[in-house]
Amino acid sequence: MARFAGQPVLDAGLDVLASADRLLVLAGAPADFAAAVAAPLAEAVLAPTDFGKADADGGGRTLAVAARAGLVALGSGTADHVALVDGAGERLLYVTPCPPQPVLQGGAVSVAAWTVTAAAPV
Repeated sequence: MARFAGQPVLDAGLDVLASADRLLVLAGAPADFAAAVAAPLAEAVLAPTDFGKADADGGGRTLAVAARAGLVALGSGTADHVALVDGAGERLLYVTPCPPQPVLQGGAVSVAAWTVTAAAPV
């Protein structure tokens, strides 16, 4: 029997991620929302225009998250994770590793564009 998931099903989880209102640059993967917001190395406010959905190569759907440049570092450390959070709902929505970059408080931090894929069932 073949498996199938329609676009609305695949998009539902991506829509939750696209409701994130902040992107956090972190040293390490946080265990929960409180840990994520406790000491970000940098952060950016997000808007719906920072996200875009499209078909994924090979099936499924992707959510593109826009790049950020020139974020002011709030602390010092090695940035190695990026998180999407819903501040109003106090929810940690997504965490992903990023290429490590040294960050000095007051310096500039950049985050490349990245995608999340909701794969079609196989």
